[in-house]
Amino acid sequence: MEYSVQSLGKMAGVSSRTLRYYDEIGLLKPARIHSSGYRMYGDMEVNQLQHILFYRELGLPLDQIKLLMNAPEFDTVRALVQHHQQLLIRRTQLNTLIQNVERTLAAQEGKIAMTDQQKFEGFKTKLVEENEQRYGQEIRSKYGDDVIDQGNARVLSRTMDEQKAVAQLSEQLMVVLKQAYKTGDPSSSEAQHAADLHRQWLSYHWPTYSKEAHAGLANMYVEDERFTAYYDALQPGMTVFLRDAIVIYTS
Repeated sequence: MEYSVQSLGKMAGVSSRTLRYYDEIGLLKPARIHSSGYRMYGDMEVNQLQHILFYRELGLPLDQIKLLMNAPEFDTVRALVQHHQQLLIRRTQLNTLIQNVERTLAAQEGKIAMTDQQKFEGFKTKLVEENEQRYGQEIRSKYGDDVIDQGNARVLSRTMDEQKAVAQLSEQLMVVLKQAYKTGDPSSSEAQHAADLHRQWLSYHWPTYSKEAHAGLANMYVEDERFTAYYDALQPGMTVFLRDAIVIYTS
């Protein structure tokens, strides 16, 4: 089957203008251009558009979708598996939030008692979902589905005290890392303290800790522009500095 811009847009529920824009930015090119100048789309483009819309539904920006889909290692079956996993997480989050609202209403009416921890159920699921959306493909390909699924389960089972501890560790890491960077030496005591804080933070996310995996993650920070942007927001060059400190720490 072949589809024009108008017929494909109508079938997929997107505007013709959107499809033309996807063509302009190199996200979804037509299979061919008709002699009359119309864009024509075939089976491959239909499948690509489906992936794009899945990613859009999960909240990914167009530039990130393009990066993912144009990567040499992009695998359609694996992408569908990941879409399924992320949608299941979203469904779980929505169900949990609905139950949370219902319990909160019942608590407000004096029908039940509600603990402070119960009031925040569902928001941890959102944290897992956002992490999957931003980094799921990379970390799953590097560490495997089992490790990441176990890590997600740890996040979802955290107590309120553990949540606070993770937040405090994250804040402390950033403070110490900024101080360490001023030394210019990733082997300094300050830098090694930052690397140890990073290990402690990881231990709240990973089912098990290993030096090899820690060093591998640090290298991925440098290789992935999204991680680099996060740490370099503190100071340009901070990601490389942290990576070097962790490599020394784990050697």
